[in-house]
Amino acid sequence: MSHKLQNEMIDKLFDAILTLKDRKECYDFFMDVCTVNEIASLSQRYEVAGMLRDKKTYLDISEKTGASTATISRVNRSLNYGNDGYQTVWRHLEEQQKKNRQENGKS
Repeated sequence: MSHKLQNEMIDKLFDAILTLKDRKECYDFFMDVCTVNEIASLSQRYEVAGMLRDKKTYLDISEKTGASTATISRVNRSLNYGNDGYQTVWRHLEEQQKKNRQENGKS
C-alpha cells in the first residue's frame, strides 16, 4: 500500500474504526472524534457519490444535498480517478444485503 497519507497515527485510527461493531458504536466514536460539521461533510460526500453513481445531475445533487458544485466535482473525481474506496463499500453493502435476503428467505 503506497498512500501518501499513510502513517502510524492514521493506521491506529483506522484500526480503531475497524473494531466498531454497530451503528451506535460508530455514532459514539465519531461524535467524540469529529465535530458535527465534519461528520455532516463526510455523510454529504457519501450521499453525493451515491447520487453520481445513479447518474443524477449536479443540479439535482446540489438541491438534495446542499453540496457545492466544487464538492460534487471533487467527489466525481474520486469516483473516476480515486482508489475505488466508494466502490469497495458499495460492493460490501450489496453483498451484505444479498446475505440478509438469503437469511430472511430461509427463516
